[in-house]
Order: sequence, then structure tokens, then C-alpha cells
Amino acid sequence: MVPPPFAPDVVLCSAKGCRTPAVWSVVWNNPKVHTPDREKVWTACDEHRESLSHHLAIRSFLRRIDPLD
Repeated sequence: MVPPPFAPDVVLCSAKGCRTPAVWSVVWNNPKVHTPDREKVWTACDEHRESLSHHLAIRSFLRRIDPLD
């Protein structure tokens, strides 16, 4: 099933192949590549919040998970 097109201002989940609107900001930083003040953000739907944050946490990249504004 192909999901319907969304409005241009809808933020989608960052999980590979997911087209669900995101509701979480997964904030991370790779200290080997980024300066300490730099924050990268993946967006996540409820279904992928745990898997995306776990992927970053086991690498010690995860900073926090915030509700998407």
C-alpha cells in the first residue's frame, strides 16, 4: 500500500522506508566527527522511536529524545 501524499510541512520519520509523520526528535552527536555543541536530529514516528534511539545509544551518540514541535 502506498501512503497518501502529505503536505510539504509534514515531517516524516527518518527510519529507512518509513513514510509516517514524525512525532519525536532524536537528538544525537558523533563526538569523533562533530564539535560538542553540534546537534544532529533524526525524526521518528512512535513505531521507530525505540529502534532509532537504540541504534544511537549503543554507539554513545544519543543525547536526548524530545517531542517534535
